[in-house]
Amino acid sequence: MSERKKVTLPALFAKLAEGTPITWLTCYDYPTAHLQEQAGIDMILVGDSLGMTMLGFDSTLPVTMEDMIRHTAAVRRGAPTAWLVGDMPYMSYQPSVESAIRNAGRFMAEAGCDAVKLEGGAEMADRVAGIARAGIPVIGHLGLTPQSVSALGGFRLQGKGAAQAKKIVDDAQALEEAGAFCILLELVPDRVCRLITERAKHCIIMSLGSGPDAHGQLLIYHDAFALYPKFKPRMAKVFADAGAVIRDGLTAYVDEVTARTFPQPDNWFGIKDEEYDELVRLLG
Repeated sequence: MSERKKVTLPALFAKLAEGTPITWLTCYDYPTAHLQEQAGIDMILVGDSLGMTMLGFDSTLPVTMEDMIRHTAAVRRGAPTAWLVGDMPYMSYQPSVESAIRNAGRFMAEAGCDAVKLEGGAEMADRVAGIARAGIPVIGHLGLTPQSVSALGGFRLQGKGAAQAKKIVDDAQALEEAGAFCILLELVPDRVCRLITERAKHCIIMSLGSGPDAHGQLLIYHDAFALYPKFKPRMAKVFADAGAVIRDGLTAYVDEVTARTFPQPDNWFGIKDEEYDELVRLLG
């Protein structure tokens, strides 16, 4: 694609106004960020999901701010024009408004983020408000919130019943009123997502497994390209089986090294005869 301008908050709201869905993917490293930049992805989330997809943990809870800053800075270098979101890890914002502002500021200053994301509803509205007052764009996250997965009973649909669905709707309103410019709805029923999208006044609503009626879609990159070995979520579509391509390549590498068909002359460097002869002479 031709070189594009930096994605800005007004540009995202312009897409909203014209009815064009916003594209959002997770990313955790420089080369993948470069590919997403070339593809023209609007928003990139450096998710604390890196604890599972990149570090091999069974949850997001062990991820630290240092992990997040290092990976987010790498993604920024690979995708200079995308709207970059840093995902605030477990206990980087829950303890206090002050800790939330301080760690959100680290994402902006040290990693070059455009925004941060945190989990939780009305109980986190004061954190959202504090970050927004500090001049940092902030995204809320409702529905399946992985940092609270133990309390939620596992990775499952949220808001199936009317009472729980109403709480999600109320939480979305509380986050918008607190200053969130965007809310991610993860694993929420499609009609609940549509209701929240219709009620939003000045807030972008994004869907992760929550149906087609939000203002845009988010997928976990490793789910979308078959790169996560432990499971494939129902909400993910595999757009290309990169995992199979890599496995085939690895098998070919093992076979060729074993059979001594790799490397070939094109894959190594030589030394001039006279220099080699002089080397042998010098070695006596």
